Amino acid sequence: MRRPLLAGNWKMHTNVLEAYLLVAEIGKCSVGLNDRDVLLAPPYTALHSVANVLHDSDILVASQNVCWEEKGAFTGEISPTMVKAAGGTAAIIGHSERRQIFHEDDEMINKRLLGALKFGLMPLFCIGETLEEREAEKTFAVLEGQIRRGLAGVSPEDMKKTVVAYEPVWAIGTGKTASKEQAQEVHAFIRNLLAEMYEKAIADSVRILYGGSVKPDNVDELMAQADIDGALVGGAALDPESFCRIINFT
Repeated sequence: MRRPLLAGNWKMHTNVLEAYLLVAEIGKCSVGLNDRDVLLAPPYTALHSVANVLHDSDILVASQNVCWEEKGAFTGEISPTMVKAAGGTAAIIGHSERRQIFHEDDEMINKRLLGALKFGLMPLFCIGETLEEREAEKTFAVLEGQIRRGLAGVSPEDMKKTVVAYEPVWAIGTGKTASKEQAQEVHAFIRNLLAEMYEKAIADSVRILYGGSVKPDNVDELMAQADIDGALVGGAALDPESFCRIINFT
């Protein structure tokens, strides 16, 4: 059975003090959650502070992106070893905002993912289609391309360490959410594709998260689906009451 993972992506929100106060509240409501994992991805400036607060906690800490090199002339980037030194153990890669706003393509995302794995970070590999692509019935073709190119060169052993996050671009920050049936259909497609690329046992072990306006009032029905193993939460992760309800899904 796959262990659920509930991840909060704080995006470009919270200064160091705000991050400290937010993580303190989330830490209180995560005590005793022994059957699931919780992960927080604060902005880089708060990464070390958040990791320090969670030092004696089981909550995981991730960066919101990561470079593929350990060091060098990469202005504005953060290396895997910097993330680890700050207390992080994971990295979000290929988030729709990186793809859509900053024009990161599958080749760059693949480099980031391979770099994270090389230096021992758990990648949260994000994929998703736009509204235009969904309405044109290109969802599965788009996702297959993102998966095959994004996972190029990832070994079976490293695939076991990788988390996939399906985030339909049309449902991020819009208040729209894929129905539980729509989400399950896509998650099942992803798992079947991974079984084709690797093997069924590996595909069955990979956690596939849903990310797209996950809220307290829809998390239970989403998490009840056979192939949805968790959530990548944006806006609701900034509200401790909402995120605590999400991580305590039933």
